[in-house]
Amino acid sequence: MPRLWLVLGCLSGLLAVGLSAWAAHGLEAGAAARVASAITMQGWHALALLAVGLLAERRPGWAIQAAGTCFTLGMLGFCGALWVGALTGGPARMAPLGGTLLMLGWLVLGLAVLKRPVAA
Repeated sequence: MPRLWLVLGCLSGLLAVGLSAWAAHGLEAGAAARVASAITMQGWHALALLAVGLLAERRPGWAIQAAGTCFTLGMLGFCGALWVGALTGGPARMAPLGGTLLMLGWLVLGLAVLKRPVAA
């Protein structure tokens, strides 16, 4: 499972850079401003997924897996909603749920770090 988080972190980082470049060259100023938050959140949480993958190798357990799940679903909900809203001009309805999942991911990651590592 650690590899899954590492791969998802890498893909998310790749998409954040690619979408950032596309937004800078292919979106109107108003839409580009709306996705700036999505790009920032996606970039930070790509790094968070990499941290989850590295920690999952050393501290296996439910909390680290839950953190990775929250980060992944949170990015889809928050960043995805902002992108869809910017491209369609509609509301970003899933953004609050996605943002809540991102915050929950950080909380659970903190719990995973506080737990004592399993003796090898």
